Amino acid sequence: MERQTDLHEERFPGLRQYPKLFSPLRLGNIRLKNRIIAAPTSPSMITAQGHFTSEMIAYLEEKARGGAAVVTYGEAIVHSATGKSHNKQLQLDSFGVRQGLAQAARAIHNGGAHANIQLSHGGKYGGLASVGGDVGCCAVAYGPSAERTPAGEVREMPEALIREIVCAYGAAAKLCKECGFDMVQVHAAHGWLFSQFLSPKQNRRRDGFGGRLENRARFLLMALDAVRAAVGPEFPIEIRLSGDDLSPEGMPPEECLQVAKLVEGKVDLMNISCGNHEDPGLFCRTHPSAFYPRGVNVYLAARVCQAVSCPVACVGSLNDPGQMERILQEGQADVVELGRALLADPMLPRKAKEGRADDITPCLRCYECFGETVKCESVKCTVNPRMGQQLTVPAGIAKAPASKNVLVAGGGPGGMQAAITAARRGHRVTLVERSGRLGGNLLPAGMPEFKKDLEEFRRVLVRRVGQAGVNVILNQCVDSAYVREAAPDALVVAVGAKELAPPIPGIGLPIVKMAAAAELEPDALGEKVVIIGGGLVGCELAISLHQRGKRCVVIEMKPDVANEANPFYRGGLMPQLAQAAKLMTGTGVCEVREDGVVCDTGGRRQFVAADSVVCAVGFRAPYGLVDSLCAQAPEHYVVGDCAKAGQICDAVSGGYFAALQI
Repeated sequence: MERQTDLHEERFPGLRQYPKLFSPLRLGNIRLKNRIIAAPTSPSMITAQGHFTSEMIAYLEEKARGGAAVVTYGEAIVHSATGKSHNKQLQLDSFGVRQGLAQAARAIHNGGAHANIQLSHGGKYGGLASVGGDVGCCAVAYGPSAERTPAGEVREMPEALIREIVCAYGAAAKLCKECGFDMVQVHAAHGWLFSQFLSPKQNRRRDGFGGRLENRARFLLMALDAVRAAVGPEFPIEIRLSGDDLSPEGMPPEECLQVAKLVEGKVDLMNISCGNHEDPGLFCRTHPSAFYPRGVNVYLAARVCQAVSCPVACVGSLNDPGQMERILQEGQADVVELGRALLADPMLPRKAKEGRADDITPCLRCYECFGETVKCESVKCTVNPRMGQQLTVPAGIAKAPASKNVLVAGGGPGGMQAAITAARRGHRVTLVERSGRLGGNLLPAGMPEFKKDLEEFRRVLVRRVGQAGVNVILNQCVDSAYVREAAPDALVVAVGAKELAPPIPGIGLPIVKMAAAAELEPDALGEKVVIIGGGLVGCELAISLHQRGKRCVVIEMKPDVANEANPFYRGGLMPQLAQAAKLMTGTGVCEVREDGVVCDTGGRRQFVAADSVVCAVGFRAPYGLVDSLCAQAPEHYVVGDCAKAGQICDAVSGGYFAALQI
């Protein structure tokens, strides 16, 4: 037996590195192979009728194949007539929903995980426009109490409707079990139905469902009883609770702890989260932004863990298996649940088990996944080009029909990703970078403390370049003569874009630095800094410089700043920016002087003193260089900012798919 254990540890070094993380756990009638659960997520890859699509099922299956013990689908609505809070959600009472449910459960099982599904109801947001829904709202918004909101009127939920919804929870749980799911999760956090009833501020009822906490919890307890009656005594029930609502509209942490004790005997696992999905100021804490440390919400689970006897799961933008192991070893939680981390790298559990933690693609916490769900009713990830395309893009990289000599010009994220993918396909790849380090714009962008995820992503790509056997040449510019002499079979042009310097008098003075240089050498700037340009680069730079003790002014010609950021990331950015800098919008810079800038706001000129001026007005693709390089190679591909100045997501995806065509 000891020899068998040694063989397992030799094959899976992670068993020794993370013994608690990869220890089993029994929940009712199922045995978890490790302590990693794919947290509830619910991209909008759902039909208009409220059914699973094939794309959604493939998305869930990949998480299972990545090694998570349980894969959870999030926010399945139990009572569509009153509880549908997003435009497109899985509706468990919709005719024809069974087929997709059964296929999803089978796909998760086929991938090696247990299938879990979150039972949810939006409460008053079922009838109000919400972050996730402004089309096809329910006819009436029902909450615990009547109220008038900016989004519309809310009616007090009648007791008859409460009991109808309780029955709907039982029916939904029974349906999911019949369709092959191994457990269910009841959502009682994030400002949805049960969270609203639990809130002493929102629940002002005078009947048996209002007043003291036991009454405010009655609806939830009845629903849990209905679920248990529907699924039987051994079927695992998980509950998502708040450890702290972090809002005057919600419960304080003391009452959250009391709720955990009230439900303890009715559930098999508690998932402890926090905040409110519909509060823009809290969204970036419920789903922690890059401005928070990893594991920022784990302390809430630790508090509950000390007070209850059933297993407790924690959440909070966890990404590092080492940190997960420490959390479990210290008794802060019994299970870790991973959301966005498994979008960035669905193979995270498998890589950790195999001792390949240094190859885990880090989540950047950029909210591109959330943004795509709202914008295009799909999902994508900045660092994972296959995300949302699992159905059409195979997981493995197939070998090319013939090996070619491939030249990649440019070592930014797009160039590195193209080189890695091409080399894995069997091509002989040379990557040429004009500077002395690989990374391109990831180097300056990853300098701020809150952008360390970007720097880790750069390191992961650099390691993969080396592991793939790519021939790397640094400090070498690529021009048409270089390409002509190299005579590659295929050329990937990823030379990036040039920072723009607007034609402002004095822009060439020594006081002026370009944004990339300022990010790389912030200590070279003076105490008072004026940043010309209120795009994402300028705004993030202001926050970074503020954290270093500098006083910043951001000048932007448009009426608002950081407009190119998706609304979820921007929601976390703006409070930080408000503390970091004075914003001068609708303002143009007329002249740069040795001691500051002259600017114009609606015809009113003023002088802003500065020790340093940073130009952050954007980038322009070098189309002339691109065209001259492409002219030297019949088979060529253009990726990243030199195709069109854009985001890291575009560069990584472009590099990956360009290499698949070679």
